[in-house]
Amino acid sequence: METTKILIGYAVYLPIALFLTFYVSKTLFKNGKIFMLDIFKGREDIAQATNKLFETGFYLLNLGFALMILQLSIYDNSYQSLIEALSYKIGGFSIYLGLMLFLNLYFFFRGKRKAKEAQQEERLVFKA
Repeated sequence: METTKILIGYAVYLPIALFLTFYVSKTLFKNGKIFMLDIFKGREDIAQATNKLFETGFYLLNLGFALMILQLSIYDNSYQSLIEALSYKIGGFSIYLGLMLFLNLYFFFRGKRKAKEAQQEERLVFKA
């Protein structure tokens, strides 16, 4: 009976983890394209390619982590224990995804700042 509950847990956890990863990725990289265009001075081909590489890495890291933490431990044979284990697992994964989102935003803003600094340096060189 415990094996059945663990399989139910996997059947609940995996689609939620996949959906959360997909949703966060689509939101981040749809909006991240704007940052990439700014960083690469409107060169859409390189902005799109770089954004796609970031997106692929995001998927690999997050799906890999979701699978790595897949193991569920149910301490007693109850649905309450299953729900508590799932809430801990999904909550932990959600926190991890949030941290990855902010890390990517940091990289976008850092890239934008570096591009702005380089642009200001170019203006100084041309004025001299």
